[in-house]
Amino acid sequence: MLSTLLSVTKEMAKPRIALSARIAESKLEATRISGQPSASVTGRVDQITKSPSSSEPETAQICICGVDGDCRDLRIKNVLEDENGDDVSLKKGAQVRVTITAQSKT
Repeated sequence: MLSTLLSVTKEMAKPRIALSARIAESKLEATRISGQPSASVTGRVDQITKSPSSSEPETAQICICGVDGDCRDLRIKNVLEDENGDDVSLKKGAQVRVTITAQSKT
């Protein structure tokens, strides 16, 4: 009798959720999320800045405007490769899609 009472008390202490939610919760695993978290935004190349030294690459300034109207500037080195491995560079006024990926903590 005491063991039954303890098991009922333990079960009642758990939050009540529907069966479908419990099934979905059991299927949700960390292994399902295979890639790193990332976000993609569109922007425009505002300016190309030459470097003071000829040994350093030029810098491209990309303007990214958010949904709330705030614009952010992102500066990157203008040394890029396309999908074939060929060297490419950004031009002023070009529309770009920027993907930002989080690094793992380990």
